[in-house]
Amino acid sequence: MTAGFKKYSDKECSGNLNAIGDALYAIGGKWKLRLIVALMEGSRRFNEIQRTVVGISAKVLSKELKELEMNGFIRKIEHKGSLVTTSYELTSYSHSLNPVIEALNRWGRQHRKKIIGKE
Repeated sequence: MTAGFKKYSDKECSGNLNAIGDALYAIGGKWKLRLIVALMEGSRRFNEIQRTVVGISAKVLSKELKELEMNGFIRKIEHKGSLVTTSYELTSYSHSLNPVIEALNRWGRQHRKKIIGKE
């Protein structure tokens, strides 16, 4: 056992692996949490999101937005008028990710310092 890690029974370990697998399925990958963070300032249209999240292609953005919507983190809103426009916004359920995002933010900053050598 590595120092600092709690030892789990086989059943607890299996349960933990399942739970982490479910979480990674819902929010894992390169883009999902970045998209959620990009929408924290409010509703945005597709092109606004793509400009904010540098490096994501339109095809990948479309796929990721559909998956986030399917998992209940964002909602797609169609604005009808002379031109139909679409925007995306966070759902109240997405706020359940705040502790995860805050912890990843802290850890990411700490890790960057360690890797760059400014620890």
